[in-house]
Amino acid sequence: MSVSIDIAGLRPERVTVVPSPLAELGMALHALAEPGHHPELQGWVTSVTSRLDSHLADRMCEADFLWRTTFSDLFLPFAGIPGRGTLTLPGATLADDLDLLDRLTDEQFVDAAMEFTCTLNYDVQAPDLLADADARRRALEIAASRGPQQVRFAQRLLDDPPSVRAWLRRFLEDCDEAFFDEAWSRLRHRLTADARHKTELLRRKGLAEALAAVSPVVTVDESAGRILVDKLVQGRTATAGGGLLLVPSSFGRPHLTVLHRYGWQPLLHYPVGSSEPVSAPPVEQLALRMTALSHPVRMRICRHLARSEYTTSELAQVYGMTAPEISRHLGVLKKAGLVTTRRRGRYVLHQLDVSVVARLGSDFLEGILR
Repeated sequence: MSVSIDIAGLRPERVTVVPSPLAELGMALHALAEPGHHPELQGWVTSVTSRLDSHLADRMCEADFLWRTTFSDLFLPFAGIPGRGTLTLPGATLADDLDLLDRLTDEQFVDAAMEFTCTLNYDVQAPDLLADADARRRALEIAASRGPQQVRFAQRLLDDPPSVRAWLRRFLEDCDEAFFDEAWSRLRHRLTADARHKTELLRRKGLAEALAAVSPVVTVDESAGRILVDKLVQGRTATAGGGLLLVPSSFGRPHLTVLHRYGWQPLLHYPVGSSEPVSAPPVEQLALRMTALSHPVRMRICRHLARSEYTTSELAQVYGMTAPEISRHLGVLKKAGLVTTRRRGRYVLHQLDVSVVARLGSDFLEGILR
């Protein structure tokens, strides 16, 4: 599975790398709501929550589904400014970004805010929730199934979008005053430096090299004219004569967000300084490895291969199986990249790659949070 970005006709000067204060505030709110996703931020999360005003903490819970389970596109409003073929850049300050958020139409704002009930229509044109009675009823039913808090917010949003927009802006401004301005003053220099580095890679070595530096799971298929981002979702979008935005994030690790909302400009929101190994497996390879290890016979074979090297014949004797049966199981493990082989004279020795198996937990977590 992957998200595909059609870049046919994309000119190099239309690829821009630039930080966004609002996008970073969104990731900061996510880290506060889901600290388990960001163990390296535990100290910062503890510091902020310990001194957070109780009233602001209550408001933070009022609409936390905008940043807890999914990173709402409301934090990337520059990608949705009406007018395909143009490229609107993030603001230099949070106030600038919030002004861009104000420029979204009510329909765009509601559609993005209701993403938690409309994910099936993410990369196709969705019905207008403000005008389509059936779509509105369905959205409220789904919101109700997720609890009274979400249905109250959804009802307010559908009944009076301007008041919710004003509420959200005030809330984000209060978060800036309470904790984000201090964090942004530290982080913006690092993000700006990363943006300069990626821009230089774009200029000197091209898009493929720059995207490889963003993440090893982002590749360019030059023959097909598209970017492929390996994720556990399927989606597609196109630059369509506009451009491509790359937005670095310090709070974002391990999340790699691909904005492919219908009618919005494509965007990659990527973590800076990721600890992700260069050889991080694609989702398909990760699934292959976990499937390979799920078979009880292969699990028992791994027990031996983790301790020492064995030939096929030796394993056949240990398990009372034929050599071809053992070979088939070894073939599955080797295809998954879990077993290494080496020749010693006329013998072929097999051994479990313990380092790969040890990474499975973190690889799986990265894969599902990517």
